Amino acid sequence: MALDEYTRKRDFNKSPEPVGTPRRSPGGRRPRFFCVQKHLASHLHYDFRLEHEGVLLSWAVPKGPSLDPSVKRLAMHVEDHPIEYGEFEGVIPSGYGAGIVMLWDRGTWTPEVDDVDAALKRGDLKFTLDGVKLKGSWVLVRTKGGGWGSGGPDRSWLLIKHRDNWAGPVDIAEFAPLSVKSRGDFADILSEENPDIWQSNRPAKGGETGALFEKIIHRAVEMRSSPPAKRKATARKKKAR
Repeated sequence: MALDEYTRKRDFNKSPEPVGTPRRSPGGRRPRFFCVQKHLASHLHYDFRLEHEGVLLSWAVPKGPSLDPSVKRLAMHVEDHPIEYGEFEGVIPSGYGAGIVMLWDRGTWTPEVDDVDAALKRGDLKFTLDGVKLKGSWVLVRTKGGGWGSGGPDRSWLLIKHRDNWAGPVDIAEFAPLSVKSRGDFADILSEENPDIWQSNRPAKGGETGALFEKIIHRAVEMRSSPPAKRKATARKKKAR
């Protein structure tokens, strides 16, 4: 898929997202970069990304990864992203994917197979994660037939944790909700931007997502207007958790 679809969907004159160019990635079973970005857009979801052949292969996981091997999380295959996107955290003000992006986890992943491309075509990719929050053996399994990257039914996958020392019943998304980059939450990220501009340009949202947006924006405005010393004290408390 490379980066053609990623570029087509974005206006980089308006979005702070990186443009990016494909890079050379390690081959075989050598470690390479992975990340999970918590994305509050039209709906809250988690973007699971694996570095491969110079880009980030990407899946949108609506409920986020689960450490429980009995839980199979839906993962929708989406367009490849540039490697630079793996460090992105901030606000997408308008257009495709408008919302707030948090770098929820990052680290390295190592294929448990010799041929990643063959595993993707087969619809069964086994790998080991070594992140801040996610570790151990995992698998991505395609739920329907179809070729890799052909679009259509093959976009639907399942992200499943294998049974090992890193598996368990804990809800990792609830237990560790903050950013691994800034150590903050969505309101902290938004408060680093300009809440006034965000309020005038934010996409219209309703229901549960809309209520969450309003709560975060309200908190961000309060944080923005609070004295710098108070903001630093709040940040220190979060880092100590």
